[in-house]
Amino acid sequence: MGEFVNLTVSDGVGTIRLDRPKMNALNVQVQEEIRAAALEAAANDDVRAVVVYGGEKVFAAGADIKEMADMSYADMVKRSGPLQSSLAAVAAIPKPTVAAVTGYALGGGCELALCADYRIAADDAKLGQPEILLGIIPGAGGTQRLSRLVGPSKAKDLIYTGRFVDAAEALQIGLVDRVVPAAEVYTAAVAWAAQFANGAALALRAAKEAIDGGLGVDLATGLEIERQQFAALFATEDRSTGMKSFVENGPGKAAFKGQ
Repeated sequence: MGEFVNLTVSDGVGTIRLDRPKMNALNVQVQEEIRAAALEAAANDDVRAVVVYGGEKVFAAGADIKEMADMSYADMVKRSGPLQSSLAAVAAIPKPTVAAVTGYALGGGCELALCADYRIAADDAKLGQPEILLGIIPGAGGTQRLSRLVGPSKAKDLIYTGRFVDAAEALQIGLVDRVVPAAEVYTAAVAWAAQFANGAALALRAAKEAIDGGLGVDLATGLEIERQQFAALFATEDRSTGMKSFVENGPGKAAFKGQ
């Protein structure tokens, strides 16, 4: 249990909850507590899917600029790696993940949302990478994950200008996947995650690893990653259960154990 970030688990869904009033600014302590929560969610077999949530009012409004303002180049050389890897720990959770975005998701907050597999945003949410307005660039994955998600041209527009996008535009460009009324964001995110609570956990893990691993390599290498993941699943109990259930009862009725 961290001071500002905690993991709770209910019915197979883990929630990584940020709670650092007023804006969930991502100082070093919060970054490291995010890492710890992500590692716990990855290791806990009771967690089958994960929601990342900042509360009803704000997801995360970015890094703690007061903390960064006095840092030197030498300071940031040391800190930039742990900064990146703290959020990357969320991206590396080998289970389906969804960001429940309310209020602002800016700078590091937007980068945290980008680490999830899926993003559900409130209809009044604002997202963006405004680092350029401070004389810097995104440093926790924004230049890389945003461009892979929305394409380099749209990513450059957002990063070069530092402008905020509303939920409608975020949906249009693919920055978020679904927009709901603000009061329904967390419920919708939990419902999305709950689809996988009784799913084939090893197959879901393999699918995530194949997709994510294939994004950074050529097609032939990506296909080899897929082939290996596909073949490996034939050693699992869930594969036997799923195929037997399909033959006997049709699709969608298998009772998986995650083994």
